[in-house]
Amino acid sequence: MTTTAPPQAVMKAALQAYVDRTNAGDAAGLVALFAPDAVIEDPVGSPVKTYAEFARWFGDSVAFGAQITPVAPIRGSHGNAAALVFDVEFTPPGGERLRIRSLDVCTFNPTGQITTLHAYWGPEDVEPCGPDAVR
Repeated sequence: MTTTAPPQAVMKAALQAYVDRTNAGDAAGLVALFAPDAVIEDPVGSPVKTYAEFARWFGDSVAFGAQITPVAPIRGSHGNAAALVFDVEFTPPGGERLRIRSLDVCTFNPTGQITTLHAYWGPEDVEPCGPDAVR
């Protein structure tokens, strides 16, 4: 199967929109970045989420006050994929504020919608980040 890749600028702009919409608390805007047949594996090794689950999942992210800080420029590829390296901070219900250091690799359809998101982070990439956090 051959997939026509969108321009690198389109993929990078979609990942920047992912950051901006997360930080703005725009769950509906986040869902709109994805194709209807898209899947998310966050983190890699966990159950895959389908498009029907995205509204609730991104709604939770917004409710947890998720804020993304890129730690490197968004990277393109020679194909239909791009990557975002970032820290995300959030507060789960009843918990302390946490930081996850993640690498998200996304693939895109020809119109620039995200078709897959694979988030690479493990247990050692999660840390407390509140004012009293010990590093």
